[in-house]
Order: sequence, then C-alpha cells, then structure tokens
Amino acid sequence: MNKTEIKLQYDVCEEKNQGLSVIIVAAGSSSRMQGKNKQFLNLNGIPVIVKTLLCFENCDAIKNIILVAKADDVFKLQQLAEEYSINKLTDIVCGGETRPESVLNGFARVAEDEEYVLIHDGARPFVTNEVICSVAKALESCFAVTCAVKVKDTIKEVDAEGKVIKTLVRDSLVAVQTPQGVRKKEYLGAVEKIGDVTGFTDDMSIMEAAGFDVFTVEGNYKNIKITTPEDVKTATAFAEDEF
Repeated sequence: MNKTEIKLQYDVCEEKNQGLSVIIVAAGSSSRMQGKNKQFLNLNGIPVIVKTLLCFENCDAIKNIILVAKADDVFKLQQLAEEYSINKLTDIVCGGETRPESVLNGFARVAEDEEYVLIHDGARPFVTNEVICSVAKALESCFAVTCAVKVKDTIKEVDAEGKVIKTLVRDSLVAVQTPQGVRKKEYLGAVEKIGDVTGFTDDMSIMEAAGFDVFTVEGNYKNIKITTPEDVKTATAFAEDEF
C-alpha cells in the first residue's frame, strides 16, 4: 500500500486497544503569540492546556497522560491538574530544545511493556473523542497513523521569490493534525536509525524517513492548533459554541 494512500475507515474505539498512553507536548516557546504563553490562555475561563488534558481524561481509550512542559510551567501545571481533577496525568516532564527532543523525553516515562503510544499537541484543545479513538484503533494494523483533514484551498508550490512553480492536486492533499499514533518499539527504532531528528516537525515525518508506511484517519476541522493571535479568536468562538 502506498505511503500517501488515505485510510479513513477507523472511527470507533474497541476494547483491544483501550488503555493507551498519550504524550502531550506543551513545551513550545509560543514565539508567534506576541509574548503570551498559549497554554495558559483562557477559553471561556478554562486554560487551553486544561481543555486539551480533559479531552484525554474523558476518553476511555486513554490509560494515562504524560505531559511535556517547560520547566518554569511545571508547578502551575501541577496545580491546574489538581484543580480540574486530571486523574490520568501520571507524569510532567521537562521538554527539550526541539519538539522531537520533547517527545523523546515523554517516551522515557512510557511503561516498558507499552506497545502503542499517542502523541498530541498541547495547543489543540478541541480534539474529539471520535478522533482519538480512530487513531488508537488504527494502530492495530498500522505502525504509524495520524488524523488529517482534506485541504479546502488550492495549494501552489512557490520558489524563494514567490514565483509559482506548480499547482498541486488538491484531491490528494491533506492537512495533518494530532494525535499521531505510533508503535513504541518501531518509533524508537526509527529515531535510532535516523540519528539526528531535531529538524523534524512531526512524528509521522520521522516514521516516513525511516521507511515506514504512514496512514491517515479522518480528523476534524475544529481540531486546530493555536499558534497565532488569530487562532485565539477562532478558538474562543469554538469554545463559546460548546456552551
């Protein structure tokens, strides 16, 4: 099966794959947020990171949560976890200088006998139970899987000067989200095989580079990553719709 083939048939949780660990990565610098730490921005009175944690706290497919954060945020996160009864949170670990390093710090706390692991962005607070379960179930037959949505805009490849090189075929393009799921043994083997993974922006790229087929399941257009102030406006509107 081709690496780029899109598989969208995994949409329910089953008992076989219940009890996964999830690594939630919240150690970024928020460099595009004009000095604000996006993890603690309030969405209808609830911090972004808390909304994210609650998505996995309330999902039956998840056994425990490993949170990767900046060292300066650890105490505040411990307080929030207690305040909002995030009982599945077993570890808060410090992040690395890059996202892959932060993910590996999270993997260090995954149980030795754990086979499947999900990885999620802390700044994606609107992931649904259905999407989490879909990724979890897909791991029964895939080594690496991510949720994704079809792109709506026409996408063009351009050069450094902005000149259009070509127009890409939209029907074969997807926008990748998280959670992303991997089999732990194969993921750590991929990292070892590649060596320097600091330049990778997501975990599926690492698996691809190591030669693994990566598949997608259907994501959700509300599963946005809060990255810029404009995203905060969208997220606030989504949060208001929940009430």
